[in-house]
Amino acid sequence: MAFGRPERTAYMSTAKGHDKNGIFKLGFGLMRLPKLSDGSIDTETTKKMVDIFIEGGGQYFDTAYVYDNGGSEKAFKEAVADRYPRDSYYVCTKMNAWLGKPDAESCKKQFATSLERTGAGYFDFYLLHALQPDNIKIYEEYGLWDFVKEQKAKGLIKHWGFSFHSSPADLEMLLTEHPDVDFIQLQINYADWNNPNVSSRECYEVARKHGVAVTVMEPVKGGALADPPQKVKDLFKAYAPDASCASWAVRFVASLEGIITVLSGMSTPEQVEDNISYMKDFKPLDEEEQKIIEQAREIIEKETSIPCTACHYCTDGCPMSIPIPEIFKVANENAMRRKGPRAKKMYADAVEGKGKASDCIACGQCEGACPQQLPIITLLDECKEMEG
Repeated sequence: MAFGRPERTAYMSTAKGHDKNGIFKLGFGLMRLPKLSDGSIDTETTKKMVDIFIEGGGQYFDTAYVYDNGGSEKAFKEAVADRYPRDSYYVCTKMNAWLGKPDAESCKKQFATSLERTGAGYFDFYLLHALQPDNIKIYEEYGLWDFVKEQKAKGLIKHWGFSFHSSPADLEMLLTEHPDVDFIQLQINYADWNNPNVSSRECYEVARKHGVAVTVMEPVKGGALADPPQKVKDLFKAYAPDASCASWAVRFVASLEGIITVLSGMSTPEQVEDNISYMKDFKPLDEEEQKIIEQAREIIEKETSIPCTACHYCTDGCPMSIPIPEIFKVANENAMRRKGPRAKKMYADAVEGKGKASDCIACGQCEGACPQQLPIITLLDECKEMEG
C-alpha cells in the first residue's frame, strides 16, 4: 500500500467509496462493540458485523490498547485476524501514556501486548493516543515518538501518527515539531465544526496546511448525530426520506479532502448495514446538501447543551463511580427533546447502583482526562436538578 502525505505519495486509482490509496472511506471503530449481559464483548455478534463490513468492501479497523481493558483488541483477533487473510484488512491501534499513569517502560510494553492481543503481526497504522495539554509532555519525556519510529524501521508499523484532542495551536506545534508523522486522527463532525471546545474545522485546516492525511473519529458524535433533535430529523427527512441521520453525518466528513477513512463506532449489524449502504458507492455532499448540514448545525447549536462524546475517559478512576457520560446524555436528551418529567426517570436509570451528580467531590480527575476539555464539575452541579 503506497501511503503518506498527499504531496509525497504516488496514489493508486480511486475506486468508488475509497480514498486515493484504495482504502474504503468507512472505517470500523471497535470502541463500542456489542456487549453480553455480563458486560463482556459479544464476540459472535461482532463476527457477524465484521463479515457484513468486509463483504461490503470495508478494510480498516480501529482499536486501542485501553479499549474495554484490552477486550477490543482481543475481539479484533477473534473476529478478524483469526478469520481473514492478513492482506485483506488494515488495523490501527494506539499506545496510551496517561490512563492509569503508566511509566515509560510499561508504555513501550503496550506495543508488544497489542501485537499479541490482535494477532496482526504488524500494524498498518499506529497512534500515540489522545494527545492533549495534560499529556503532550509525557509522550515526549517517555521517548515514545522515537519508539514508534523504531518499530516502523523494524517493519512492525507501516504508518504512524497521533490522535488528538486539543487546540489548533497545539496541533500546529506538534506538526511543526514532528513533521515526519504519516497521518493523524482528529475528531470531526458537523455539529462540532465551529465548536470552540473541539475546533473541528480549525484543526482540520491545520492538518491540510501541513499536508497530513487524516482519519476521523466521532463523525456521529458518540451516536448523538444518529439521533439528533427532531427538527434536524425533519430537515433531513424532507430532503431524503430514506437516508438515515447517521448517513448525513458520515458523508459530511467523508466529503472533505485529505481524509483516509471515517471511523464509525458500530454496535449492531444494522448499523453496519446502514453505513455500508451509503458508503459503498459514496457520493460527496453536493452544494444543496451542504446547506442542509449548515441548517442542522444551527439547530443543534441552539438546542444542545453538553458536547460529550461518551468516550468514558472521565469515568476511569472516578472515586465516586459517577457515570458522567450517561448523566450528560440524559441532560442533552432533556434539552433537545423537551422530555420534561421523563428526564428524572431516565436519570434514575442512568445512575442506578452508581454515583449521582451530587456525589461529585470536585477532585478534578475527570476534567484532566476529558478530551473535550469540558468543565465537568460545573456541569455535574447543574445536573443535580434532575435528581428531584
